[in-house]
Amino acid sequence: MCILEAKDICKIYGGEKGYSSTRALNNLNFKIEEGEFVGIMGPSGSGKTTLLNILSGVDKANTGYVKIEGKKINDMKKDELAVFRRRKLGFVFQNFNLLDSLSVKENIMLPMILDKCSGSQMEKKTNEIMKLFDIHSLANKYPYNISGGQQQRVAVGRAIINNPTIVFGDEPTGNLDSKSSKVIMECFEKMNKELRNTILLVTHDVNAASYCNRIVFLKDGSITYEAIKKGTRKEFFNEIMNYVAVLGGDSSDF
Repeated sequence: MCILEAKDICKIYGGEKGYSSTRALNNLNFKIEEGEFVGIMGPSGSGKTTLLNILSGVDKANTGYVKIEGKKINDMKKDELAVFRRRKLGFVFQNFNLLDSLSVKENIMLPMILDKCSGSQMEKKTNEIMKLFDIHSLANKYPYNISGGQQQRVAVGRAIINNPTIVFGDEPTGNLDSKSSKVIMECFEKMNKELRNTILLVTHDVNAASYCNRIVFLKDGSITYEAIKKGTRKEFFNEIMNYVAVLGGDSSDF
């Protein structure tokens, strides 16, 4: 089943009042099937963040459309889109975006609070997620009392509390050391394999990308190559590294 479809997506910045324009995305077509774990990579300026923003309803394309579960999100009104994003989409950001005034447990259950779910339902689901990501002992702590890696696990838990149709990750390991990054990517792997979450991840980190099942490479707003995992994660890591070299950069440029 197709969860997300982007058709003929074009995004142009500028071009008004005599200013030159920049084409960030060039008639791009893209699909994600249910249960996929997809990564987007590309050099700086390739359009990967722009694409993520358009796919998740944060920004709008100049032409083309995005469908999630068969619904065109670019046709939705502002309030309708806000509710759709809260109920159907999960988000994990580079900077965690936790609320310091709320405990770990309260941060995770926040989307359910906004949807006015029952207390027993919130308690059950939040406890399940905290156990899954090994943060149950942190339940009553506040974000400023825990490490960056632990904060990101809380953010991942919050992203999936409402059983989203798809989870978007925007450089989720960007602010973490290698040990914490590994833990976070193992959390994403659990989400995909055990909970069957569909995940779309933008990353410059080849090691993080190797946890995905498919990598889409962008350059100058177009898809240039797709790599599909067929063997071990180490073999996939090497394939990704080889294509990064073909594009003429190293992993720090992505």
